[in-house]
Amino acid sequence: MSARLTELSAEFGLVERALGDPAALADPREYARLTRRHRELLPLVTLLRERDSVQADLDGARELLGDPDMRELAAGEIPALEARLTELEAELVVLLLPTDPDDSKDVILELRAGAGGAEAGLFVMDLLRMYTRYVEGAGLRLNVLDANESDLGGASRVVAEVTGDGAFRALRWERGVHRVQRVPATESQGRIHTSTVTVAVLPEAEAAEVQLDLSEVRIDVFRSQGAGGQGVNTTDSAVRAVYRAGTPDEIMVVCQDGRSQIKNREKALVVLASRLAERERAAREERERSQRAAQVGSGDRSEKIRTYNYPQNRVTDHRLEGEGKNHPLDSVIAGNLAPVVAALARAQRELQLMDMQRQEGQHGAA
Repeated sequence: MSARLTELSAEFGLVERALGDPAALADPREYARLTRRHRELLPLVTLLRERDSVQADLDGARELLGDPDMRELAAGEIPALEARLTELEAELVVLLLPTDPDDSKDVILELRAGAGGAEAGLFVMDLLRMYTRYVEGAGLRLNVLDANESDLGGASRVVAEVTGDGAFRALRWERGVHRVQRVPATESQGRIHTSTVTVAVLPEAEAAEVQLDLSEVRIDVFRSQGAGGQGVNTTDSAVRAVYRAGTPDEIMVVCQDGRSQIKNREKALVVLASRLAERERAAREERERSQRAAQVGSGDRSEKIRTYNYPQNRVTDHRLEGEGKNHPLDSVIAGNLAPVVAALARAQRELQLMDMQRQEGQHGAA
């Protein structure tokens, strides 16, 4: 661990010096990369500096034990310093755990009604409101790009963009099938129905990540549908981008958020590239799973990850265990997803720590 900390501390120094170089300011992309890396390393370097300071204080206090005049004072300080040093070491270990390179990216969020008909469509809109409140509370912004709304107030599909630092990190746990159990408003006999909504969370693809051949993309423009104001509805501003139309690889994206056809075209191509990148990632993961003949449960996008039980006012996340998997539904559906996200992140860190300890044990045995 010590060698890795030294390496990251040295990298932080290089990044700080590079940020002060006028050449970095002249290159917006490089400046953004350096700023992002500085932000990523700062918490670790701050902890490292505090650890070194506490270690120096502890070494000094231990030396004073040999001084009759200072022995009592030093003996009183040592336990607190040792406890703080242990805490800092543990926090540093957590910060050294691998992170997802997509964590800081913006996100394309897709909600699709599954089993349950109209009730599933209504739950799509419930989840959209939940996510809107959640991301706003996290300092992020959600903007709906396209929605197939129904007369009953639901939607068969919603596509939205979530922007801001850490958007993917905030929403990465939402991928999968969300199940709702409740009595629909149209149910006259009070029977509980079960419906599902599939949630996809796609990190926005960067230019270098996926090569989108525009010769394979058909662009259609048409008049926007649904909400958006008269200015949107009376101009041919909506854009449909179709990748490899008519083939098994076909991907279709519609964007009708703004009045500008140019902006809608740009956003549709971003969503299309993100879906293509996600398809390639999924295919790569499937090949890796096949090669090692193992299943990674949390990566299976078809599994039910969470159940929203309205009669019992309970949300159960099936990736968690014990009482930690249950949360109050009224709080969660109002946008208070943070406790659920924190529990999932904590469970992942525990698995990573166990894996790290196992690898260290194997290296030690070798």
